[in-house]
Amino acid sequence: MSGAALGIEIVVVFFLALFLLHRYGDFKKQQRMVLFGTLLAWYLCFLIVFILPLDVSTTIYKQCKIDQEQEPVSTLTPLPTNHTTSNATPTKSVPTPCYKPWSYIPDGIMPVFWRVVYWTSQCLTWLLLPFMQSYARSGGFSITGKIKTALIENAIYYGTYLLIFGSLLIYVAVHPEWHLTWYELQTIGITAANTWGLFLLVLLLGYGLVEIPRSYWNASRHGHLLIKTYFKASKLMTEKADAEENLEDVMEEVRKISESIKYNHPLRKYVDTILRKCPVEYQEKMGRNMDDYEDFDDKQNTYPSEKSLAKLHKQVIYAVQRHNRTRVQWQMLLQQAIHLEDVAKNETSLTHQFVHSFPSAEPDGWFTRYIYTPTVEWYWECLLKHWFYRLLSVILALFSVAVVWSECTFFSTRPVLSLFAVFIQLAERDYNYLYIEMACFITIFFLCTCVYSTVFRIRVFNYYYFASHHQTDAYSLQFSGMLFCRLTPPLCLNFLGLIHMDSAISHQQKEQTAYTSIMGSMHVISFIANGFYIYYPMLIVILCIATYFSFGTRCLNLLGFQQFMGDNEMTSDLIDEGKELIRREKRKRQRIEDGENRRREWKERYGNQREEYSSRNRSVHELKETSYSDTVAPGNNRQAKYSRSGNRTERDCIELLQDAEPLDFNGDSLTDNPLETESGRNTGGRYLSMSSSRSRIFDDV
Repeated sequence: MSGAALGIEIVVVFFLALFLLHRYGDFKKQQRMVLFGTLLAWYLCFLIVFILPLDVSTTIYKQCKIDQEQEPVSTLTPLPTNHTTSNATPTKSVPTPCYKPWSYIPDGIMPVFWRVVYWTSQCLTWLLLPFMQSYARSGGFSITGKIKTALIENAIYYGTYLLIFGSLLIYVAVHPEWHLTWYELQTIGITAANTWGLFLLVLLLGYGLVEIPRSYWNASRHGHLLIKTYFKASKLMTEKADAEENLEDVMEEVRKISESIKYNHPLRKYVDTILRKCPVEYQEKMGRNMDDYEDFDDKQNTYPSEKSLAKLHKQVIYAVQRHNRTRVQWQMLLQQAIHLEDVAKNETSLTHQFVHSFPSAEPDGWFTRYIYTPTVEWYWECLLKHWFYRLLSVILALFSVAVVWSECTFFSTRPVLSLFAVFIQLAERDYNYLYIEMACFITIFFLCTCVYSTVFRIRVFNYYYFASHHQTDAYSLQFSGMLFCRLTPPLCLNFLGLIHMDSAISHQQKEQTAYTSIMGSMHVISFIANGFYIYYPMLIVILCIATYFSFGTRCLNLLGFQQFMGDNEMTSDLIDEGKELIRREKRKRQRIEDGENRRREWKERYGNQREEYSSRNRSVHELKETSYSDTVAPGNNRQAKYSRSGNRTERDCIELLQDAEPLDFNGDSLTDNPLETESGRNTGGRYLSMSSSRSRIFDDV
């Protein structure tokens, strides 16, 4: 079992990173290098989190072996009384046995493993991922053009760091009192990277420690969650309409360029590349208006340059991705709102069976038929889920309080005030390695969840936006990989400080973990080890208080960015608007479902009559062709007879299918799109007629 635990965790972590990347990225459409770079960054960061508890248990075992070897010789122990001898023979006391942990990793493996993982992640975050970001976002039409654009965009980024590093290196070289070796220079570089990561870590951790328990508490309040969903629906509809307008404007520009640049123009291959990135309905529309037999004339027309086409290519990629993202998000938010409304209706049900407003069209699986039945679903959604989320919220809140207390007191070794250090030391006395590893894993997993979930929630306008259901763009995926690689090493060092296994902070002469061995001695920069690393994490208290009172939300609301605030008039207006949008979407879905039911009923009632009517028409047509000159009148009579029968059947069908999708009239507007009442431009439904069916919206995902 010495290396089995390490091998199992390496495989499990890989599939975990692959699962998350599949949830947010798109394996079919995004570039392979983008997916590989993001997967590698996430995998290395998750690997550090999962393997570090094994390093801790192995280090505790090594410390036990050292203590056992250094145990002093005990005093003389008297032997049983004997007539022949009266002297006492000195003996050694029985040493305390050191039990080898089940996940013990042999010497020499962990230092090499950590060195490879750490330096690979640092190369990714500081060199490769920034370059790949610019490469993926570039609108170039060739690999050389994209590389050139990426180098130009990163010239300032790389030049700034090289200038700072070169200046510091020259200063150290000419300073007469400093004689730093390569090992000390390496330690300074690692310390600088960890200091930057710790600065950002405390900001994200302070938000996550409060927001995660509060999010689960709010999830237990169905009314609050439904109101917030209405608010999100109103904002998302505005964003969706803006994305559709932006896509229409970009497509109009593409259409003009496509019509001006003919098939035999040298720039036509670039236009074809742009057209392939457009939605299918726009490609077909532009293809119908294209005359491939008309030659171009350089003397009469002015044509765009390759640089302007590359800029347009970049705009098309961004506009299409944003349009697809808002469309998918709207469908998911609509399903969430309908589900919450169903929960509110079923809470008063006396039958204790959950009834859906719109049952799923897919057949029920064995899990739904035998385990998650309507009765079980009612008890879970209307009764148990409420208390489960509240209990989970209380547990997470207690964990957050323990983290905040330990962050403020982890530097105190006598007495030991850090709660996590107390738990680890109690387990260390009994050599309960399984408890040590589980406690370490749960603690560091909670810290990573608070930090990483905040990274997923960050939204910098539409420049950096994380969206599930394969709707995250390449730039955001790589940006998250960069943040993970910068945040994970200082987070692990902070965790080792919480459990008093980092001698640079706890100032204890103990066996160091293999992870801290690659970081070098932080005493090279004493003011950071004894000052910044100890006192800066205390600011987490201020950040938690600011998050609890929604200080950031109130500031954004004052700046004009509409945020969910229950005591705000604008919030109430957006909630009412979102509620009306959900109500209209439900009526549309109901009409579609009613239309499908009518068509199904029509097939059942008139399908056989329609086939019989068609066969009779074919027989009459054959009879007319063979004996038209002899029996004109009878043929006409028979034709009239069958025509009258057919007309009656058609009238019955028309009466059954008429008003299958009536207009949505109300007192305020004659349209289903509330945005049309404020603007003369049809923003909400212009593309719906040209897009694919809503029932197949996820076919391309």
